[in-house]
Amino acid sequence: MPTLTPGDGQDVLTAFKAACEDRDPDAGTAIFSDDAEWRPDPFEAPLIGANAIREQWNRLAATQVNVEFDAERIWVADGAVLSSWHAAQTSRQTGERTRLRGFLSMELDDAHKVQRMRQWAVTRVVGMDSTISPEPAGEAA
Repeated sequence: MPTLTPGDGQDVLTAFKAACEDRDPDAGTAIFSDDAEWRPDPFEAPLIGANAIREQWNRLAATQVNVEFDAERIWVADGAVLSSWHAAQTSRQTGERTRLRGFLSMELDDAHKVQRMRQWAVTRVVGMDSTISPEPAGEAA
């Protein structure tokens, strides 16, 4: 387990933010180790391994637009990065704008790749995003 500096925590969250906002599956997958575990919802089964994590990033990139992510506070403890965060996203299919607030923990390996990530979030639809035209059902992104 690596000893992390506050800068290390900021670096991994900056990379996560860029992957989210750019909707970039390659960048998103790159922050995780090949055998990582990601639990985006505490009540669902975890995503385990590079293929499952890439599938999640592909799904997010295909279904969301106008994504924002900001880490509010960042803590590091031993090999873990902890953060309270807020985000917003628009559904490509419906145009609904959703805001999220949450907390996450990332356990990093010696190469500073995410070995295990857990997220807890509260979401709320806040309206319609007038900057996009929703896609009709059945159209691929």
